[in-house]
Amino acid sequence: MSRPTEVEVLLRELAPQAVAALTRRYGDFDLCEDAVQEALLTASQTWPAAGIPDSPRGWLITVASRRRIELWRANAARRRREEAVAALDETDAPPPTSVDDSLTLVMLCCHPALTPSSQVALTLRAVGGLTTAEIARAFLVPEATIAQRISRAKQRIRDSGAPFAMPDDAHRSARLTSVLRVLYLIFTEGHTASSGPDATRVELASEAIRLARMLRALVPDDGEVAGLLALMLLTDARRPARTGRDGALIPLAAQDRSLWDTAAISEGVALITHALADAAIGPYQVQAAIAAVHDEARTAADTDWDEILGLYDLLARLEPGPMVTLNRIVALAEVDGPFVALAQLESVADGAGLAGHYRVDVVRAHLLERAGDPDAAREAFRTAARRTLSTPEQRYLEQQALRLTDGK
Repeated sequence: MSRPTEVEVLLRELAPQAVAALTRRYGDFDLCEDAVQEALLTASQTWPAAGIPDSPRGWLITVASRRRIELWRANAARRRREEAVAALDETDAPPPTSVDDSLTLVMLCCHPALTPSSQVALTLRAVGGLTTAEIARAFLVPEATIAQRISRAKQRIRDSGAPFAMPDDAHRSARLTSVLRVLYLIFTEGHTASSGPDATRVELASEAIRLARMLRALVPDDGEVAGLLALMLLTDARRPARTGRDGALIPLAAQDRSLWDTAAISEGVALITHALADAAIGPYQVQAAIAAVHDEARTAADTDWDEILGLYDLLARLEPGPMVTLNRIVALAEVDGPFVALAQLESVADGAGLAGHYRVDVVRAHLLERAGDPDAAREAFRTAARRTLSTPEQRYLEQQALRLTDGK
């Protein structure tokens, strides 16, 4: 995938500022967001040839404001309801200001009235500056589906009567939790694609990291924001070694660690070290600490599995969930052996969130192989391959089953 151009980088940085400026001025988030999207398109077409304006933010806000008025004037119902505003002319754009309402915009996109999938799509478009087509390509769904999802999300926000304002103290923490979850979902889908032909979707992972950096700049003292950014950096640092030249998956223990991004690891370790020392501990910080233990091990054999198991025990208390349970079992196998881990796995395999999940079969296969039962391991690999929707993972699991067949 080609690197974004200077114009693309700048427009994605300015997109949330422009949407926030117009929404604060006019109030109609849905119309303002549409107007900014059209201004972004105009800028992407004209700036590469004409050059970036002296005040790109002001240019974008002015053009978007004009387009918003054009859209508003085309809406007869709105014109009747807001007749008093009809006197606005095209020069009545909100003046550029040093105030950055990006965090307010992020909070609005993660309104509790929206479903998680709608929050993700709206955040990527309004805050990330991605077009509907780019979001659709990233998630391998039709553009019309994403367009409908965004349209419904904006309608729900409009119907809820939510003002463009920072939530009060009673709701801010919960809303920030939703924001972090949305960014985590975007990153996770980018780092390990849940379906399709590619193991990763670099554009999604990179966008999640960019948005997490923006959020960190807006709330620098929040330990969980720092923890999430650290987790993304420490996980993404291993991406160059996760696949071979043919796109085949390479498990963590077999990766060439010289390919890992040492700068990202250093930044991530520094972030999580500072957060754990200065902020109340939370689940993203614990996950980042686990990633740091993996990344700081010079070889797979050097991994401190006792520390990782202890961290998973803590994570299970802070935020229990099926994947936490499964990952803890993997760590338990490294500490107490495959038989203890298998017993734990069978006791939870049919539980909520794990029953029928292909990752249960993956873990079971690895544990059975280590326990000396290659036939059962081979069948577990085959079952996992049938259940996954990811083509690279399917190929990897089928290869593992074939390896055990050939070894008979």
